[in-house]
Amino acid sequence: MDAVSGVSFLDDQSLVRRAQQGDRAAFGELCDRHYRLAFQCAWRRVGNRADAEDVAQDALIRMGQGLKNLRDAALFRGWLLRIVINAVTDLQRRRKAERLGVAAFVAEGDTVWFEEDSHDRDAGLWRAVRQLPEKQREAVLLVYADQMNHREAAEAMGCAEATVSYHVHEARKRLKTLLSEDAP
Repeated sequence: MDAVSGVSFLDDQSLVRRAQQGDRAAFGELCDRHYRLAFQCAWRRVGNRADAEDVAQDALIRMGQGLKNLRDAALFRGWLLRIVINAVTDLQRRRKAERLGVAAFVAEGDTVWFEEDSHDRDAGLWRAVRQLPEKQREAVLLVYADQMNHREAAEAMGCAEATVSYHVHEARKRLKTLLSEDAP
C-alpha cells in the first residue's frame, strides 16, 4: 500500500473501521493481507487450487459487500472465515447439482475422482478430513488448519465452544478409522 497513507501499517481492526467508512485503500489492504488465509481455508475444504482460488476471490467480494454489517472489528478474522466456509458450501451445492444433472449418463459408482494435489505429502490427510461429517470437518479445519482456538472456532461456526470440542473429539476418532483404512 501507499507509504504516504500509512494504510499498510494499521492493524486489521483499524483497517476494517476505515474500510467500513469507504476507504478503498484500507479495503485493498484487507484483501491483500487475507487472501492467502481465504485461499488456504478454501483449499483444505475443496482440495484443488482452481476451486480454492475461485472460492477465495468470491469470499473477498462477499467480504466487501458485507463489511459494513460487521459490528465488531475484533471478530474480523472469524467472520471472514465464515464467509469462506459459506462460499465453499455454495460451490459444493452447485457441483452436486451439476453431478445430479449428469447422473442419468454416468452411474455414481463408475465416477473416477482424481486428487489434483496428490503430490502434496498431506493429500491423504486432507482427503480423509474432507470425508468427515460437515460439523466435524469444519471444527477440525478451523482449529488445526486455520489455527483458531475453540472459542474462535465456535464463533465462526455459530455454536458453543463445548460443541466445537465435541466435534473435534469425534473427528479424531473418525480420522483414525479413515486413515487406517487407507494404510497399506
